[in-house]
Amino acid sequence: MRHWGTIALSFFLIGSPIICITWLISIFVLLSTSSRFYGSLVWATSATVLILVLFWLIGVLKDDQVTTLIALIAVLVIITTLGYSKYESHIEKLKIVDDQAINMRDYEPFREGTKAVSLPEPASLKIRSKLPHLDGSTALYPMYATFVQAVYKQKEYPYYGQDSEVQVNGTEDAYNRLIEGDVDLIFAPAPSKDQEAQAKAAGVELALTPIGYEAFIFFVNSRNEVQDLTLEQIQSIYAGEVTNWKQVGGVNEKIRPFQRRENSGSQTMLQKIMKEKQLMEPAKEDVNSGMGDIIKQTANYRNYKNAIGFSFLFYATEMVQEQQIHLLKINGVEANRENIRNGTYPLTAPFYAITAGSDNPKVQPFINWILSPQGQYLIEKTGYTPLNP
Repeated sequence: MRHWGTIALSFFLIGSPIICITWLISIFVLLSTSSRFYGSLVWATSATVLILVLFWLIGVLKDDQVTTLIALIAVLVIITTLGYSKYESHIEKLKIVDDQAINMRDYEPFREGTKAVSLPEPASLKIRSKLPHLDGSTALYPMYATFVQAVYKQKEYPYYGQDSEVQVNGTEDAYNRLIEGDVDLIFAPAPSKDQEAQAKAAGVELALTPIGYEAFIFFVNSRNEVQDLTLEQIQSIYAGEVTNWKQVGGVNEKIRPFQRRENSGSQTMLQKIMKEKQLMEPAKEDVNSGMGDIIKQTANYRNYKNAIGFSFLFYATEMVQEQQIHLLKINGVEANRENIRNGTYPLTAPFYAITAGSDNPKVQPFINWILSPQGQYLIEKTGYTPLNP
């Protein structure tokens, strides 16, 4: 009994510092990285060392054997860490298609060198006072920034400024701010069911004025040989019924279907085209939310060879030019401006100027001007499709 008691005491005296050090290292890892892998590796290494210590104490392993095994473990840990680090680096290099990939600052109105399109002549409407407060989808900011540049008085309108009359907070936050009365007008796709319910609960009526059209597109890695999918095949992929590219004419490889955040404009569009089919659970990724907490959120599209993603045509154009992705034809029809205009591309959707009972007298004249030839000209020149091309 004394023998086992001595072993237990020795194991406690040796193991306690190892566990404490492991705990401290794991806390540091959680604070410095968003990956669960390294924390798991730390604890797995610690557990292995503790087992070796126990075997050494009971005489199963000799001193030189323990030393050799610990050295071997150290080598394996280093190789594993380097290998996983290389894998992470590869993943990070995969192009992400995300609405934040466009630098909004490049389109700020009146900024020197702005990409915001200008009219060839003075605007027929000028607003110099009681400027309507604007917000909207990041997909549409390059467009409504041109409206501001044409009509509003010249000054700085930082897109991120808390006091700025012209902001871009994304579809979800833009709807929230409109419903709460923080802005007069937003530019966005049609609201989701949640956003409609939110407005109804707040006693707010959303007034949607269509001002142009955009194509909702699906894309894959440029190396993917699949060029065309039917709408039914898209629905089946995102319902989890079609899981391999071989089922739709591609190689024998599992399909990675990416989705977007709930209530984002593109995710709402996906939900609408699914119709009666149940949308599968989206892929998740670990994200460090601060203070060592790691949460799961919907993964951004990464350009894996077997991935499929979706967006609006304006976003994907640059990546197509860089030959990183190619757009899929839907029902045999290519997503381009001509097919949006003639109505043959099946996933064309209007986007809107949306109000919720603003008492600003300048809002309706502004919307009327957007529908005028000058406003429609700016929509087309920015890269979208006007109502009456």
